[in-house]
Amino acid sequence: MIWGLGAALTWALDTVILSIALMSSTFFSTELAIALAAFTSTFLHDATSAVFMFIYMAVRKKLKATWQLLKTKYGWCIVAAAVVGAPVGMTGYVLAINNIGAAYTAAISAFFPAYGALLAHFCLKEEMRWYNWVGLLACLVGVAALSWDPAPNVPGDWFLGVVGAFVCVFGWGTEAVIIAWGLRSASVDDENALQIRQTTSAIVYACVILPILGGWAPTVDAALSDAMPVIIAAAALGTISYLCYYKAIARIGAAKSMALNITYSAWAIPFSLVLLGTIPEASGIFWAVVIIIGAIMAATNIRELFSKTKEVEHVVEELNEEGV
Repeated sequence: MIWGLGAALTWALDTVILSIALMSSTFFSTELAIALAAFTSTFLHDATSAVFMFIYMAVRKKLKATWQLLKTKYGWCIVAAAVVGAPVGMTGYVLAINNIGAAYTAAISAFFPAYGALLAHFCLKEEMRWYNWVGLLACLVGVAALSWDPAPNVPGDWFLGVVGAFVCVFGWGTEAVIIAWGLRSASVDDENALQIRQTTSAIVYACVILPILGGWAPTVDAALSDAMPVIIAAAALGTISYLCYYKAIARIGAAKSMALNITYSAWAIPFSLVLLGTIPEASGIFWAVVIIIGAIMAATNIRELFSKTKEVEHVVEELNEEGV
């Protein structure tokens, strides 16, 4: 449970710190820098995270295992998921942060597990119970209410920010479904999958997206600016968040881990208040809570969420590994 909570807390901090980086003058220096701020900052964030993962996996002597995974169909499945979740989802996320701030972005993006559950229902034939549908409806109502009434204290364009948040929901939710299929193989290690994800994102940005958009010049400027240390800090937190999330899944199962992880959208509100002085409206807080509760209901099996079956299974597995 602590690993899952750690994933939520670190991702919320990642969100708020990344919003601080986006306030740097380097992202407002030219019209091109303004237009491509979401793309350049996302590339720097994910590329830095990929470097952190490379160092982490090298220390753990697991780089060879990652390369072996890339030679399988499951490895390429993770690459496909990474393209959807990282360049698409993360760009939408940063675009939203840049326009509507960290708190509202975190609240709207909390809808992605509910969308993922709905997609898995149709694509992977996963069962959805009546309370899952109620949770999905609650998410839709919460997101619609939060998106319909523009907040007066956002840093940019409200409509563009909301669109970015929905792009994020699409990217992350679709990625989760593809990853769910890929991780059905017992040979796929979560840490190897994470390294492939972050590295794929950096490569796609560096070789495809930035050259097409002509974004290398503002990217280099941002990398050499005072914003880069802040982006590095955010990337470090993001990497820790992913590692904690995967550790939680291994320990207590996906249902409880997702329920804990999605609370990042709530933690982003007090972090934004403390670090940025952003005071969200009461209605914003209310609908954020509705979205969080709805996402948990839509994405989890309530009976499994409150059962100890996963913990018992994990203990049995550990005992078997130790020869007991």
